[in-house]
Amino acid sequence: MTLTDGKFAIKVPASSANLGPGFDSVGVALDLYLQLEVEKSDKWECISSDEELKDFPSDEQHLICQIAIQTAAKYGTVLQPCKIKVESDIPLARGLGSSASAIVAGIELADYVGRLGLTKKEKLLLATEVEGHPDNVGASIYGGLVIGCYQQNEVEILSVTDLSLEMVAVIPPESLLTKDARSVLPTVFSYSHAVEASATANLLVAALLSQNWELAGKMMEQDLFHQPYRKALIPFYLDVEKTAKAQGAFGVALSGAGPTLLCFSEKGKGKKLADSIQVAFPEMLVKLLQIDPTGSSVYECEKCF
Repeated sequence: MTLTDGKFAIKVPASSANLGPGFDSVGVALDLYLQLEVEKSDKWECISSDEELKDFPSDEQHLICQIAIQTAAKYGTVLQPCKIKVESDIPLARGLGSSASAIVAGIELADYVGRLGLTKKEKLLLATEVEGHPDNVGASIYGGLVIGCYQQNEVEILSVTDLSLEMVAVIPPESLLTKDARSVLPTVFSYSHAVEASATANLLVAALLSQNWELAGKMMEQDLFHQPYRKALIPFYLDVEKTAKAQGAFGVALSGAGPTLLCFSEKGKGKKLADSIQVAFPEMLVKLLQIDPTGSSVYECEKCF
């Protein structure tokens, strides 16, 4: 596919990863989006009307451009510079995959402009090599609930899109950098502790796939990998969890590295849950979310968004 004088768009969903005990391996695509409107140019330019995005570089130093240029270079291709309009409703540094969506967008940009012909699996490996784990980027590329594994420079992933659930994101005004959230985690587990933690993660996946919501919620709470260590960084965690469970949520999990909390409900019960949480926590941004079933997409357009 060639880059014509017309515009094209790239749309990448947000993601929540580390669901309960599914540390670095279980993620879900969300219906919040990073969107790019792209046209060819004689120089790299990134512009945005979003206040939150205006502090990022406006030239080829922008992360999206950097990923695109680096991806193309791996295949011996020099990209035609582009003018990119960037819009996003994914909050930054809140555990909703904002950096992963930018990585995926850069790879999609390189693939389209450079005519690389990448498969989804190839895009996934490229993105995982940058991100370090497949749960965020895998959800953004494939959509749905994803379970992934990255070992010895190989990545495998499965995506499930027909889960009858809704999610309520409870997003605080404060950010939490992933490196800070990683710093509180242990560096080693005992063999017995690792077995117990992985068994909990295995049962979480089985419960989600069989739509045994009560069991899924129980396994989210019994995580041993990251939530017990990160709760201390999130003072509202227990209050939100208690309120959400009282209002019908079957489970609550830290979204990514936090500080956003993701509250899970059965289909059709999410709005009531979201309204109740918003009343209880007026200082938070509360969003009712659905699973994005399709993942990242690229399409031609005259006016993209």
